[in-house]
Amino acid sequence: MTAVIVPFEDCEPLLDWAELGAALEAGHRLPPANIEDAILRRKDDTLLSRSAWIDGLGIAVKSATVFPGNDGPGMATVNGAMTLFSDRDGRLEALIDFHLVTKWKTAGDSLLAARRLARPDSRDILIVGTGTVARSLREAYASLFPDAAFHVWGRRESAARALAEAFPGTRVASDLEAAVRAADIVTSATMASAPIIRGAWLRPGQHIDLIGAYRPDMREADDEAMRRARVFVDSRASTIDSIGELIAPLQSGALCRAEVLADFYDLDSGGFSRNSDDEITLFKNGGGAHLDLMTARYILDRWAAR
Repeated sequence: MTAVIVPFEDCEPLLDWAELGAALEAGHRLPPANIEDAILRRKDDTLLSRSAWIDGLGIAVKSATVFPGNDGPGMATVNGAMTLFSDRDGRLEALIDFHLVTKWKTAGDSLLAARRLARPDSRDILIVGTGTVARSLREAYASLFPDAAFHVWGRRESAARALAEAFPGTRVASDLEAAVRAADIVTSATMASAPIIRGAWLRPGQHIDLIGAYRPDMREADDEAMRRARVFVDSRASTIDSIGELIAPLQSGALCRAEVLADFYDLDSGGFSRNSDDEITLFKNGGGAHLDLMTARYILDRWAAR
């Protein structure tokens, strides 16, 4: 069997956010994934290697390099490689463009949660962050909320303006607190190591989507946000003890394990849902390797059917 190579530009037009959501739901009906992560660091630079095996779906290994200093023209801060292996015999099935899997997995993860947790009448969406993930979020959320007004906030206003110009109708938010208070949905994808979203700013009915933190020393929302919200994660196994967004409030007592109410393996039980219009829901997108595997399998299936 010769491994298939799946390129970004040729494959992306074949993909659909709603179809990916259905594939992620189906993946969570299979036996729970066996997941392992490894992190190597050199000061601010990181190598994150994630692997997952789901019985009946296959094996995936994804390695990502995160170099925050890559701010030159055409330089991505995140790069890597994605491999997919056969569940039947372990042979290499596909080399799928890393950026294609990362884009669709990351935004698709948040979008699946928003389908269950955000109010359907949400009309104001704030994107916190201006990088590649922020652009993916702009595309994904617009597919679910086509009539929403979008705002973007970034530490560098020039970067926020560039994102807004790439998506007509998007406005730049200059005051983060005011923008958070006004939004129905706040989706955050930053490299913050200390909270930038304050619980004191939140109001009833909001949905908070936290993506950026992926290490124990990183978080985007403070303890008060965790206290005020009903908290959900994509996977308990890959977030609670490994990402600062959960580790810090658990250590401080702002959150207890029982208050992490559900993950995607609870989708069919009804536990992963909003209970009222006035509650605040908060979702931690940990983006574990099992989600990379599910996304890669969806992408390969679409590529094979083209």
